[in-house]
Amino acid sequence: MSFNDNVQLDPSQVQDRRGMGRGAKVGGGIGGGIIVLIAVLLGVNPAFLEGLSGGAGTAEQSQGTSPACATGADADARLDCRITGTVNSLNAFWPVYLQDYNVQYPQPETVIFDGAVSTGCGTASSAVGPFYCPTDTTAYFDPGFFQDLVDRFGSSGGPLAQEYVVAHEFGHHIQNVLGYLDRAQQDPQGPESGAVRVELQADCYAGLWVKHASTQPGPNGQPFLEPITQQDLNDALSAASAVGDDRIQEAATGRVSPEAWTHGSSEQRQKWFSQGYTTGDINQCDTFSAPNL
Repeated sequence: MSFNDNVQLDPSQVQDRRGMGRGAKVGGGIGGGIIVLIAVLLGVNPAFLEGLSGGAGTAEQSQGTSPACATGADADARLDCRITGTVNSLNAFWPVYLQDYNVQYPQPETVIFDGAVSTGCGTASSAVGPFYCPTDTTAYFDPGFFQDLVDRFGSSGGPLAQEYVVAHEFGHHIQNVLGYLDRAQQDPQGPESGAVRVELQADCYAGLWVKHASTQPGPNGQPFLEPITQQDLNDALSAASAVGDDRIQEAATGRVSPEAWTHGSSEQRQKWFSQGYTTGDINQCDTFSAPNL
């Protein structure tokens, strides 16, 4: 899903903390890092890892925003600018969409980092992948994850595969606004758990954004993104499938254990992304009332 070349980006919406967290440790060294990595591969929300990361921390100040991200052409050429452009699009879409439901959209913060980063949910290493911290209402992205998504998880590497990941984390922000996010902690594990329903709903919200992204105008009246193609959609579905609990468990342990699921199967993640995309309706993303996920 390419950006319109001349659309203007707003890099002030993304803090660039790359190079600020190198050498930081999670969980007191290598052992803790391995535990964190295994936990994340099994789908544990980073907010639950405070015991390993030393508790809540104070986020360090940014040294600047994403550099050289001025236009849609930059977003097509550079991954950090694509993250910035996707954030811009999401921040243009969600307040307008939620206004119809009389819901205010507090704009979240977004941070690009590498190595490690201090957050309101504790210190996190790049091993946790992209995540949203509800304590500081911030989405965190290490650009290196997107290559891991291809090399380690077998996703296609197209633009919408990457944009889907950003939109999924923003989906958690919408859940935080609407009061759904805490259900993951109340029922954190299992194929029908609250955690799985939270993650699948965030996938549905990502699909909903994709449905509208190429027509929702940005601040200057031009949509950020060009019309979606079938290849774009295939890329997003590939990414959703790649991070299914069943696929990750089988790759890591050689077996599938639904009782340990926290994000849902590959099939479920594709299904709910598609639900959001085909309907474009947030009411059709109610995974909590769905009898069959």
